[in-house]
Amino acid sequence: MNYRPLGRSGMLVSPLCLGNMMFGSWGNTDHDDCVRIIDRALDHGINFVDTADVYSAGESEVITGKALKGAKRDGVVLATKCHFPLEGGPFSTNRVPNTWGNSRRYIIKACDDSLRRLGTDWIDLYQLHRPDPLVPIEESLSALNDLVHMGKIRAFGCSTFPAEYLVEAAWAADKHNLIPFSTEQPPYSIFVRWIERDLLPTCQKLNMGTLVWSPLNGGWLSGIYRKSAGPRSEGRAARAPARYDLADPANQQKIELVESLVGIADSIGVTLAHLSLAWVLHHPGVTSAIIGPRVMDHLTTLLGAQDISLSSEVLDKIDALVAPGRTVTPDEARWETPALSRRNRRV
Repeated sequence: MNYRPLGRSGMLVSPLCLGNMMFGSWGNTDHDDCVRIIDRALDHGINFVDTADVYSAGESEVITGKALKGAKRDGVVLATKCHFPLEGGPFSTNRVPNTWGNSRRYIIKACDDSLRRLGTDWIDLYQLHRPDPLVPIEESLSALNDLVHMGKIRAFGCSTFPAEYLVEAAWAADKHNLIPFSTEQPPYSIFVRWIERDLLPTCQKLNMGTLVWSPLNGGWLSGIYRKSAGPRSEGRAARAPARYDLADPANQQKIELVESLVGIADSIGVTLAHLSLAWVLHHPGVTSAIIGPRVMDHLTTLLGAQDISLSSEVLDKIDALVAPGRTVTPDEARWETPALSRRNRRV
């Protein structure tokens, strides 16, 4: 395994990061099976594990903590996140005040709660799961700095922050003599390439590590969604059926692209999933790609993708299908600024 520097944190991580979003009530409810999946990933050299407090309302963190008990903990770079309310999850519209967000009050409490669920004394990488326009970035950074000084976290980062927020955060850290963000966690795949326009170059300039989520575009690039396969009614397709509705014109475009990409993968003797992961890892601005298995087979089919080298000819063929900077479904996986809301556009 070729381990890579995680931004300015000083830590080295594997190119594949095990994402535990599907462990618990959101996916696999068998805790012992989830622990076995984590163990298998560690056995294959993956030393980077990512979860979040909101995943299955804390259950994913509990499972992760069970798997990393004892000596295993020292060999793992453990990442988790805070921001969303645990009650109701990330899409809750009835949020109780002060039980979510990026305020000092909530960050400190959420960190303590995560430490308890994970059964550990420290978190290697603590991330703000989304921006919070209601909170000045220097307040969030100050709270995260204090957690570092208290020894509760080793480094911190953010997830799905736009490039301009990263620049503001870097400026605020410099102005107030604070430790800056070490990492950003954006979506990135062959089907979602908007971060190539500004976010990845910004992270590179700021010496931030990038651990990208959904490199298989929620399963679209796994190889299971094919013209011949028909609709699915399990896993992610059961939780978000509209996203996988094959009658949707955008999804029909994805199916056509999948068939072309399978042809490219077949021509070099790899699976579509391996092609897609290797493609993500070829970008010099990407540190690690997060894979999110629900069952053991999902993991075993992805292991080894980090060892695949893609030629310029193959990369050019992929660019011809989905141009650099393009996103197949324009609004997919991008945080939307509240500045576009009706109330912020009218006097």
